[in-house]
Amino acid sequence: MRHRHLSTLTLALGIAVLLDVLRVWLPSVITLFGRAAETPAELLGAFALGWFLLALAAPALVRRTGAAPVGLVAAVVLAAARLALTAQPGGPAQLWLACAGLLAGLVWLAATAASVPRPVAGLALGMAGNAVGHALLGTEDLVWRGGVLAWSLSALLVPAFLAASVAVRRERADTSAAGPSPTGAGHGTTGRRIRVPGRRAWLLCGPALLLAGQVALAPALWSAAAGTGSPAFPGLARPGSGALPGALAVLLFLAAALFRAPARVARVLWPLALLAGSVLFVTGHLVPAYLLTAAGLGGCLALTDTTGDGPAAADDAAGPGDDGRAGARRGRAAALGMLVFAVATVAYYAAYDLGYPNGWAPVATAVLVALVAATAPLRATPASSGAASPGPVLPTTVRVTVLAGLTALAALGAALHVPPAQARATAAPAAVRVAAYNIRMGFGLDGRLDLDALARELRGADIVLLSEVDRGWWLNGGHDTLALLARRLEMPYVFAPAADPVWGDAVLSRFPARSGQTRRLTAHGAPTGAQALGVTLDLGGRELAVVATHLQPPPGRDPVEQAREVAAFAGRYAAGRPLVLGGDLNTEPADPAFAEFTGAGLVDALAPARPLRTSPADDPRTQIDHVFVSPGLTATEVRAPRTEASDHLPVTLTVTLP
Repeated sequence: MRHRHLSTLTLALGIAVLLDVLRVWLPSVITLFGRAAETPAELLGAFALGWFLLALAAPALVRRTGAAPVGLVAAVVLAAARLALTAQPGGPAQLWLACAGLLAGLVWLAATAASVPRPVAGLALGMAGNAVGHALLGTEDLVWRGGVLAWSLSALLVPAFLAASVAVRRERADTSAAGPSPTGAGHGTTGRRIRVPGRRAWLLCGPALLLAGQVALAPALWSAAAGTGSPAFPGLARPGSGALPGALAVLLFLAAALFRAPARVARVLWPLALLAGSVLFVTGHLVPAYLLTAAGLGGCLALTDTTGDGPAAADDAAGPGDDGRAGARRGRAAALGMLVFAVATVAYYAAYDLGYPNGWAPVATAVLVALVAATAPLRATPASSGAASPGPVLPTTVRVTVLAGLTALAALGAALHVPPAQARATAAPAAVRVAAYNIRMGFGLDGRLDLDALARELRGADIVLLSEVDRGWWLNGGHDTLALLARRLEMPYVFAPAADPVWGDAVLSRFPARSGQTRRLTAHGAPTGAQALGVTLDLGGRELAVVATHLQPPPGRDPVEQAREVAAFAGRYAAGRPLVLGGDLNTEPADPAFAEFTGAGLVDALAPARPLRTSPADDPRTQIDHVFVSPGLTATEVRAPRTEASDHLPVTLTVTLP
């Protein structure tokens, strides 16, 4: 294998390992350092950004010490952290291991940038490969799975990355021992500004990782987009409907990144596609959003895949030709690009604590990528540079094989993890078991994604009302928590977005869902959006109306206005049918918001067990999770079992039908 091909493989493997660490680090910052809204958003953001600011010193370290030794040491630390996280330590150990892995990964990127002037193929393969692996695992990463599968696959990925890193260092050492290359010296660059090959591509590394993880190459988003999207019945899962679009996203991304379109056409087409996709994402049009973003992002990366148009263009590494200045500039570009990644990520999700519009964050990131790509110089030609026009890093056969293989695996991943089929009608039951649970996006108090623990608390319920359901938030690692939990419970689901298209509330049921409706609630000054989801269930010829919601109070106030809206919506939606309404209502029994429900004629189903404190899970002090029923329904066996699978306790009860 030639040197540049080995570098591409090493970069791809390293990006995949770094993304695995990021999928743990991001939610650990929220659930362990931030304890999910208990820490001020400003402090949480400063902690997160601090690691990326610290990494800005990496290029100077690389220039003083050398890219090869710094890169190898950083690769070892990154790999060790990745393996240690597979042990699922939870708690502070998980947070600090993830922080160490992240910082090592950022230093490794800066060192790699110093010696790799054409990173596009490696970046594209790393991002696509990690996304396909995520899809094959049903969006539940190896570090959260544990067991034989996690250790076996991790033992393949991590040593392969380390072996490739060692091999690259040896080849570069051999090249250095052979003496300066003819292209590295005698360019006559003294006294004039040189164009640094690869700097634009490395600058886009961070923004590309964000747009890929949040939109383009997010298997959880492919899964979330598989609902009907009908206003008459939102969020009903369709088994298998996400397979083809998800595979198509991988195909478009890799085809655009690895195969060059005519430059003058590409620099208009790909930036426009990327911008359109980002706008569609923030407006909730998920399928066209990730398809256009995938094509545009891959194409924009390809526009920067050039060795430049100056004499330094032929230099494949920072060396005698520029005294390491080109490598140092690439390293700074990579570090700055990752800082953009951090700022945009924090800015997008801090809005749910601080209350400002956040749709600009992915759009602004897309604008940055589009501008950098569209203004990239056209590739050098023999006439303009005196050198051969740079060809692709990978041979055509390799690119075609990788493109076909990863696309097929993406389709397989979606086909392997289909949502449970809609239930068949059964004889009318005399009673149903109901559970309402704020699942905190699937993360327990120890900061681990533990869906098995959630499933244990909900198993045996006939109807489940879920709050804080995450279907692909990049800040939480990009998991489809709802689909993963539904498969464990073998219950089909209906989902309704609240804060954004992939975060909201859901109803799972062992009975057929016949219709549904959602109503977005007025914010009334609350930073996070809220909605009310109504679903009609067929209980053997009898209909039961179910309403799931999660009220979001304005700072320092009771959510009385939203409670009034939900009570009115539930009454209209039930239209005289038996009704069950529940969720995290963020109000206590003596508060005005609670009185809105009882004043609307609903019955407090948990009253026989009051006081029934549900939050926080490790020391319950408040009664903010509730279930109401219409008159004529009787609630018994009311419980709030103690568990730390979330920061709330679930409430379970048996509802006897009239």
